This record gives sequence, structure tokens and C-alpha cells, in this order.
Amino acid sequence: MRIREAREQDRPRIRHLAESLELNYPEMENDRFWVADEGGLIIGIVGLKRRPDCFELVALGVDPASRQWGVGRKLVQALLEAAPSAVYLATVIPHYFERLGFVRTPLAPTGMAKEPSWCEGCDTDRCAVMVRTTR
Repeated sequence: MRIREAREQDRPRIRHLAESLELNYPEMENDRFWVADEGGLIIGIVGLKRRPDCFELVALGVDPASRQWGVGRKLVQALLEAAPSAVYLATVIPHYFERLGFVRTPLAPTGMAKEPSWCEGCDTDRCAVMVRTTR
């Protein structure tokens, strides 16, 4: 398995995997992505969205058949190595990201404000905004 920055020709496969994992969002083609490539198949993705006041980790997902190999961790590490500054995220699985060095932060950057419908059905006790410095 190889972790690499996505190429333009990877975009349809990124969107397909994101849709199958319910991680797709409008204008995701404008964001920078990394992929886990296993023999020419994209088995994992992670995106870095540039917000007006921060960078946000988005759409971390791994094909269910390829989980438990550390693919997600390797994708996040590649993204963090390339990020020019601290990286924020909003998640309902904070325990996963704590293992990768993210810490909870009480305030999300203004640019990360989500549409109210984004949070519908979420357990607000589990939802967390987190940050990780890159260096």
C-alpha cells in the first residue's frame, strides 16, 4: 500500500469512495486529497480543506474491507506532514483522533461553522472540535 497525494485522475474514484462512505460534500473537488493506493485501487482518502482562518481535515475514510491495517492513521500522518499550519476537525469519534495527537478545543475557527442541518441526528455529547499542530 502506498500513501500519496491525489492526482486529478483520482478525483472520480475519490468521489465514489466518499459517496459510498457518506463522506461526500459539495465542492470536494476543490480540496487537496491524499489517497491510500493498493495495487491501483484507492482504498482510503483524506482531505484538507483551506478555510479562511484555518485548515480542516475532512472526509477521512477507508474502504471497509481494508480497515484495521492502519490506513487511516497513515493518511492522517501524510496530511499533517504537508499541512502548512495547525489542522482542525469536527468529529464524533474524538477518541480515534486523540490517538493521532489531536486535542479538543472549546472554540472552532469561524470558517468551520457548519450548517445546522449538518448536525441533525448527531449525538452532541460525542461531537468535538479538535486541533493538531503540525510541527
